[in-house]
Amino acid sequence: MDLANVVPWGRSFEEYQKMFGLSDDDLNKRILGCGDGPASFNAEATERGYQIISCDPVYQFNVEEIRRRIDEVYPEIMAKMQQGADSYIWDSLGSVEQLGKVRMAAMSRFLSDFDIGRQQGRYVPASLPSLPFPDFEFDLALCSHFLFLYSDHVDAAAHLASMRELCRTASEVRVFPVVSLDGKTSRHLDFVMTALADDGIAVSLQPVSYRFQKGSTEMLVAKSV
Repeated sequence: MDLANVVPWGRSFEEYQKMFGLSDDDLNKRILGCGDGPASFNAEATERGYQIISCDPVYQFNVEEIRRRIDEVYPEIMAKMQQGADSYIWDSLGSVEQLGKVRMAAMSRFLSDFDIGRQQGRYVPASLPSLPFPDFEFDLALCSHFLFLYSDHVDAAAHLASMRELCRTASEVRVFPVVSLDGKTSRHLDFVMTALADDGIAVSLQPVSYRFQKGSTEMLVAKSV
């Protein structure tokens, strides 16, 4: 991985709760966050006493390298968010400026936790579709803002291979969102759901309370039968 190609953008524990409909029972499970990047979900969850492992290829870099990359791309991301503001719902975040503050707070929380978390094995450098975990090591795997969102960059075969790998690793998988960057349902979604069902995996779309990208109101849930 070339760090120059990474666009770090971290979300908070509260956002994860809403994106994935996480109940107290869910949070007490063995959870894998796949593609967490600089989210503060792991740091905040660990403080609350939950067991979270996060994996992302960016974890191969050190904290200062990641911090520098965040600072480099932050102005570019904010400019793009300003240009595309009409594609989002601002009821909870209020404005692009407020969004920036929330994201930077989450990423700062991550950075302060990264070194100790990596030593403790909570941050694992890995990427789909090949994860370094035994079968069903986790009760629940969460994948935020990678699969389906980047449907123009990741083809259908890679989506399916990634979903199969997540289903191998955890007995339940939740993916949010299921729309691509244009706000429309991913063209790979039906293909992936059909193939997983043929594998004997129970798949469904379930509503979530998280509202930000217009058109994004559901998560994909896949459960090994």
